[in-house]
Amino acid sequence: MNWWLILITFLGVNLDFFFILLILLKKYDVKKVVLGYVLGIIVLVSLSFFAGKLLALFLPEWLLGVLGILPIYMAFKDDDDDLADDKGRSPVLATFITYLAVCSGCNLSIFLPILTGLSFEDFALVLLFLVVLSGIVVVLINLIGNIKVVYNTMEKYGEILTKIVYIGVGLYVFWDSGLISHIMAWL
Repeated sequence: MNWWLILITFLGVNLDFFFILLILLKKYDVKKVVLGYVLGIIVLVSLSFFAGKLLALFLPEWLLGVLGILPIYMAFKDDDDDLADDKGRSPVLATFITYLAVCSGCNLSIFLPILTGLSFEDFALVLLFLVVLSGIVVVLINLIGNIKVVYNTMEKYGEILTKIVYIGVGLYVFWDSGLISHIMAWL
């Protein structure tokens, strides 16, 4: 299991949501934002893992490398990340629903190829790592979110950095699954 890949994937998938977290943290208590965010992470990462396990029952690992096309597709897909309407909802539910609305496609398509080959034990460790990382990220964003240069940098470069990470993850999935070596053997 490549912990650096998990970390970089988490950051890349959530980079655009970090900007939204800045807004949510101005409206709601940090603990409630953390809880909503963590619940969203657990739901989407678990869905990715179990979808990957289902596919792995029918396809060899090297062929699952084709799923690397999903992160690359997401890098080139034009997507508006508008905040979900949260009137009348609890802060936890508002954060959770906003996260699902904004990040479902990215999380499912990016994490699915990465988590497919993991055992249940490794997946549990990854999920625990992501839950802890999510809490740390929210606290850090809350601390540094009011610094103007941080806010401006995320707004200016966040989208392009996200796209670069998605392409890198897709290429890594092609290589790590054995798809590239399989194709090279055919040639």
